[in-house]
Amino acid sequence: MKPNTTEAQQLVTKLLSIPGGSTREKEVMDFLVEQLTQSGADPAWIRFDRANQRSPFGGQCGNLILKVPGRRRGPRRLLMAHADTVPLCQGARPVEHNGYLVPADPQTALGADDRSGTAAILYTAMRVLRERPPHPPLTFLWTVQEELGLYGARFVDVKLLGRPKLAFNFDGGPAGRVTIGATGGYRMDIRITGLASHAGVAPEKGVSAITIAGCAIAALHREGWLGRVEKGNRFGTSNIGVIHAGEATNVITPEAHLRAEARSHDPRFRAQIVRAIERAFHKAAKEVCSSEGQCGRVAIDGRLDYEAFRLSSGDPSLAAAESALRRLGLAPVRNISNGGLDANWMTAHGIPTVTLGCGQENMHTTAERLHLGEFEQACRVAWELAVAED
Repeated sequence: MKPNTTEAQQLVTKLLSIPGGSTREKEVMDFLVEQLTQSGADPAWIRFDRANQRSPFGGQCGNLILKVPGRRRGPRRLLMAHADTVPLCQGARPVEHNGYLVPADPQTALGADDRSGTAAILYTAMRVLRERPPHPPLTFLWTVQEELGLYGARFVDVKLLGRPKLAFNFDGGPAGRVTIGATGGYRMDIRITGLASHAGVAPEKGVSAITIAGCAIAALHREGWLGRVEKGNRFGTSNIGVIHAGEATNVITPEAHLRAEARSHDPRFRAQIVRAIERAFHKAAKEVCSSEGQCGRVAIDGRLDYEAFRLSSGDPSLAAAESALRRLGLAPVRNISNGGLDANWMTAHGIPTVTLGCGQENMHTTAERLHLGEFEQACRVAWELAVAED
């Protein structure tokens, strides 16, 4: 049976309208639970884990898990998507325009990343519950805090998933895109301590934390360690994404807090990028001194958010995904992502996971939009993966 594209579009439109940034996903999850129970899910099949209690960011709720008993024998299959959106989506109102859903307000993003994936697997779960086709045991997983660093997937209670043998994540790009690997990411909190002084009376007696940050950032840019980083045949990226410093122009700023990241598919090269960032800030702190010889100090707290992964060509989930796409007349296009995915942590948990597109374009920008034709294809792919014989 073909999907009811009108109902699927109504679901995604509703989900795009519900606020739910990272750590504030409860309203979204409540909507999902309501739709699942109205479609016939036994409340005993629905669980929340405690991923939020393990996350450094806390949060309103953990990951939502639906386990549906099989109606025929076969290995358990997992379909998943993340429910949170980036802050730029706050206040988003979706409207249809020329075959796309777009934000009505040009100052907001849409939130198709990843409410389109959330909707695709929600609609699939609802159809399974209502239509009761023959299907193997199924687990549906909606994660929290993906946008903060994959914390929902990182701290998912694996025991509640039922040991799936095939796993499919819906997040990003056209429906035919099959992402088999993704980069690893390292984040850094940088604290610069300088020395306050009156900026008009005695600026030379101060040590500006802003100047230290500026010198370090300029050096990283000049030496090719910021932005797209290429050294020989090695590749990665880095970014200084957040700076908080200063309260008044008449004070030499004594403290600055920055957040940075480094990414690479090569863990050794990623570590080299991190060391370059650390060296630049420590060097700048030693070079910016007061007239009395006092210099700044830098403290850096870093952590691995997620490690890079790449599925093998013979991975069963990859084979199942590409087979499903071909049955639907789509040509699979394998992809390696330079962004992190929930699949990074699922694979690290011993559940190799392939990621499939669901129509998102221009994510994390005000130009974000959802291609409705690709979204409908993603709904067909999710159904095929849930109920197909192989």
